[in-house]
Amino acid sequence: MSQSLQRGLALLNTLAEGPRNLDQLAEAVGVHKSTAMRLLRSLESARFVNRPDAHRYRLGSALFELANCALDGIDVRAAARGKLRELGERTGHTVHLAVREEDSAVYVDKVDSSRSVRMYSRTGARAPLHCTAVGKVLLSGMPEQDRRELATRLDYPALTERTVTGAESLLAEVDRVLAEGCAFDRGEHEDFVHCVAAGVRDPRGAVVAAVSVSVPKVLLDFDELLGWSGELKEACAHISAELGWQPHG
Repeated sequence: MSQSLQRGLALLNTLAEGPRNLDQLAEAVGVHKSTAMRLLRSLESARFVNRPDAHRYRLGSALFELANCALDGIDVRAAARGKLRELGERTGHTVHLAVREEDSAVYVDKVDSSRSVRMYSRTGARAPLHCTAVGKVLLSGMPEQDRRELATRLDYPALTERTVTGAESLLAEVDRVLAEGCAFDRGEHEDFVHCVAAGVRDPRGAVVAAVSVSVPKVLLDFDELLGWSGELKEACAHISAELGWQPHG
């Protein structure tokens, strides 16, 4: 990768954290201000960067257009959209669609809660595999050896007092997902939110995505959340059928 490209990408990654001025960007990338300015002008001309005022830069519209094209290219997103909306309307709670990308789950679609108390999340965000319901479902879809190898190399930050912090504990959780068909996050990722998730299968029967219902604890206790697991599994089965999965051959 060329040095200019590396520096341009570094500028974009820095701006992903929020608007910055020229001095801040040059320091973050480790270049002289004149070099940063030259790179920024190129990025600005292609709409990857824009300036809300004379002194600050932020990410531009071209990045969002590319992100939407990438997300639209994921067939499961198009197949799932109608059922995600329906599930969101029926439950009134936040519904996510996630896929695995290397060592993380990535949210590729979301239906917001209709309640006044909502959880913060966004399409395109990454989430840990070890402490999210969608992550556990996505792990369950991997071949056993691949799953074990991935589990052993994951980091296990303890995000709450309930977070799973070791490979064997996580693999035991995934075994339960395989037996029961759904996964849970009982305040493991964020201590004020719990989730239930189930898998979406492709024509070969492989789990290619996960759908979750996420609820702040102040709105619904865990036993009440479990009451939606049947409809969640039904929605996932419908999406899987849209993708061509036929469970009985």
